[in-house]
Amino acid sequence: MGFGFTDEQNELRRVVRSFFESKADEAQVRRHMESPLGYDPLLWAQMSDELRLVGLAIPEEFGGQGFTFVELGIVAEELGRALVPSPYFASAVLASSALLGSGDDAAQRRYLPGIASGATIASLAVTEESGHWEAGAIQARARETADGWVVDGAKAYVLDGCSADVLLVAAQTDSGLSLFAIDRFESVARRALSTLDQTRKQARIEFSATPASLVGREGGAEAVLRSTLALGCAALAAEQVGGAQRCLEMSVAYAKARRQFGKPIGSFQAIRHKCADLFLDIECARGAAYYAVRAAAQRAPELPAVASLAKACCSEAYARAAAANIQIHGGIGFTWEHPAHLYFKRAQSSGRLLGDAPYHRGLLADEIGL
Repeated sequence: MGFGFTDEQNELRRVVRSFFESKADEAQVRRHMESPLGYDPLLWAQMSDELRLVGLAIPEEFGGQGFTFVELGIVAEELGRALVPSPYFASAVLASSALLGSGDDAAQRRYLPGIASGATIASLAVTEESGHWEAGAIQARARETADGWVVDGAKAYVLDGCSADVLLVAAQTDSGLSLFAIDRFESVARRALSTLDQTRKQARIEFSATPASLVGREGGAEAVLRSTLALGCAALAAEQVGGAQRCLEMSVAYAKARRQFGKPIGSFQAIRHKCADLFLDIECARGAAYYAVRAAAQRAPELPAVASLAKACCSEAYARAAAANIQIHGGIGFTWEHPAHLYFKRAQSSGRLLGDAPYHRGLLADEIGL
């Protein structure tokens, strides 16, 4: 499986990076991460309408651009590099993947065109109080009434849950774990959570006999969620590589500019070795992430294993890069005014999103029969 990018994919990266550098600099990121909505609607509209990034990997028959997961991974990497606050991961990655994996043509035609255009923000609600992604941890229940399906229970740590127009909710039924779409919120209580990473909003959501529509087959959601988790891990790994790379770039730039004893601190062995170690660490993580997005694009049989491998590897590499970035910057790296702490918080949050490194090592071991 080759990891090289085509000229068109490299051009996509160049355009996306240039766009985020001009439209989502640090000042913009700070302003929108502190807003209740959590992202810039104008920027989101430009991402959707002008660059067509939101529907990039959605098939053309559902209003998307029909590209592969490789192109989506490039966008995810650039989003992570710039720390852009947006519902892209929740809507264009998780929710879209769940709908496409459900095999429900009616649900796909109902929701995917709006998601692809950016007019509809969707999110996936799986985790509950435990924060675990296993099917056995899901306690929310759905029941069929004379008027249709209703959902009861609560979900926690739902990405962009307060701003979502559609929620795809995993709930137990008499036939097993099932997936439901909720787009009416009269009997839904949504509360924003106070989180470490302010650039990615999360919510707690409570359902009380909330009307819902079944997506896919009743009792068939476990396989859909496993596939969605693997695809989400591949995209998240690419995003983490983007953030880690930016931490390295900031560290090297500071090590060249900051002088002590008449020399750049980058000339000191401790700093030089730390930067070199980071470079090797990130390149190894990059290889794992690119392997995962290629496997995702091809829907390769090894996707679950390589996605877990990439998630574990990239989570730890990003955490080490973000911590080293603060250390190399010294006192200024600990201040609110410096962006190093934003990357550190994103690294810690992303490391736990979709399951932490030990969890994914366990999944990897199961996949390869250890």
